[in-house]
Amino acid sequence: MEKTKMGKKRSSCCSFKITSSTTREFLAEFLGTFILVVFGAGSVAQSVLSLGQKGDFFAINWGWAIGVILGILVSGGVSGGHLNPAITVAVASVGKFPWRKVPHYLAGQYLGAFVASSVIFLVYWDALVWYEHDRGAYRTTPDTASIFSTFPSPHLSYIGGILDQVVGTALLLLCVCAITDRRNMQVSKQMVPFYIGLTVLAIGICFGFNCGYAINPARDFAPRLFTAMSGWGLDVFSFYSQWWVVPILSTHVGGVLGAWLYYLAIELHWSKDDAEESDENDREVEADNEEAPQLPIKQDLSGNDRGDTYTQYPNSYPNGRSPHPEENGKYKTALQDELRCKMTK
Repeated sequence: MEKTKMGKKRSSCCSFKITSSTTREFLAEFLGTFILVVFGAGSVAQSVLSLGQKGDFFAINWGWAIGVILGILVSGGVSGGHLNPAITVAVASVGKFPWRKVPHYLAGQYLGAFVASSVIFLVYWDALVWYEHDRGAYRTTPDTASIFSTFPSPHLSYIGGILDQVVGTALLLLCVCAITDRRNMQVSKQMVPFYIGLTVLAIGICFGFNCGYAINPARDFAPRLFTAMSGWGLDVFSFYSQWWVVPILSTHVGGVLGAWLYYLAIELHWSKDDAEESDENDREVEADNEEAPQLPIKQDLSGNDRGDTYTQYPNSYPNGRSPHPEENGKYKTALQDELRCKMTK
């Protein structure tokens, strides 16, 4: 609601508001994961379809990392910005997240990744058609299918792929738990997305060669399902002895291992004094972030109902006296004009 010049309140352009926390969390995870996959898969599409001229492997790493940062910024204030079923299940397993919320979190994540895949498919449709005509192949796996989901490199064994995903996701959860633990290094709320994005960037740079560092079941399975429905067929599931199972099961196993490793090695052993110190620091940060009151002149010019600024501060008049009401209006108008002129310079 906002006030008009006459003092009457008028409603905003949209009075509809969702009050269900479940619905809000679902929408937040949906939109956050959508942002993640749009930027991540978009970076892969640009690299693959331009034959590497518009992006290399490091550009892809940055695309996913920035997608993580922006996705958490979009959804973090509502749902915490999990954007990853492996994270949701892992933090629930250590008791830091209620199991009753897991279903709608996972639903939002998988649906967001699926819709993001369809957007990338439509945006790069012309480039995909050009690429297929140039190569003389239609919907090839893993060539163009790798735009949307991960596939193993020729050198990788099945066991090696499982180990790769377990280790990568365990590192992700270990770092995420440390970053979000207020009793550890006390990372500010605003910096959490940035550090988690750096974690994903590091995993991509160090562990992306084997099989594309999925480390996120939603980011891999939902786009894979989309490709199966949009021309690539069941090859995306049957390729390399049903490889699609690895980015789902191994990431969940790795996530639980990473979360429990941090909990047992670090988080379980904080003392009561550590918790109290963390709470005190949180209160200090909140106090520092409180919005400072507006200056009286700015309040007057913006039309706030704070009374007459010039009546409150009589010394602002010449000779310290309040003029006649008629003079008061002229003086006030002239002073306002002068102030506006100075503020615009």
